Amino acid sequence: MNTAPTAVPAAAGARALLESLNARYAVKKFDAAGKIDAEAWDALEQTLLLAPSSAGLQPWKFFVVEDAALRAKLRAVSWGQSQITDAHKLVVFAVKKDFGAADVERHLARIVEVRAVTPASLEGFKGMLMGIVSRPAADRASWAARQVYIALGFFLTAAAVLGVDACPMEGIEPAKYDELLGLDAQGYTALAVVTAGRRAEDDAYAALPKVRFPREQVVVAVK
Repeated sequence: MNTAPTAVPAAAGARALLESLNARYAVKKFDAAGKIDAEAWDALEQTLLLAPSSAGLQPWKFFVVEDAALRAKLRAVSWGQSQITDAHKLVVFAVKKDFGAADVERHLARIVEVRAVTPASLEGFKGMLMGIVSRPAADRASWAARQVYIALGFFLTAAAVLGVDACPMEGIEPAKYDELLGLDAQGYTALAVVTAGRRAEDDAYAALPKVRFPREQVVVAVK
C-alpha cells in the first residue's frame, strides 16, 4: 500500500537534496576496499523496483554482477575501465527485447494480484497498453530503452542521496555483455551499467567543479 512520505521541512529537504546532487559525480576511480553498507544497498535495489516507467510496464531487468572473474571479463569488453572491477557493485541495466503482448498480459496479471481487481475492470487499460506494443519493432525498442534510462537516473539520484558514489557507463560492448551474462537467452540485452561503491581518495575528478549551463539557458518558463 502506498503511504504519504514522511514530512520533512521543505527548505531543509531541498538543501539536503541539492547538496547530495552537487557532491555526486561520475567516479573515475573507486577504492577497491570501499564497501556499501547492506542497508544502503538494499535501499538501492528497492529503488530499481520503485522506478517509474510508461504505464508501469517495466520493460527491464537489472543484473548485479558479483563474481570477480566474470567482472574481469566484463572489464575487457568495457574499454578496460577500472570501475568495472574496482567498484563494490556492478549493475547491468538491460532492456527486454521484443516487448509485446505477452508482457502486457503479465503486467495485467500482476495488477490483478496486487490490487485485487478483476481482469474485466482492466479491459480499457489493456487496450491502451496493446496500442503501445503494436507499434513497429524499432519504435518499441526505442520506447523500452527510454524506460530503462529513467530507472538509471532514478538509481543515480537515490545513490547520491544515500551518499553512495556511482558512475553511469555506456562505454561497453553490449553484445559481449549479452554473451558473457547469458542475457540473449533470457530475452534481454545490455544498455548501460552503473558501478557503485566508494570513491578513491586520489580520484582527481572528485575535486573538479561541475560544468553546467546557467539555469536561464536551460530552464524556460513559458507564460
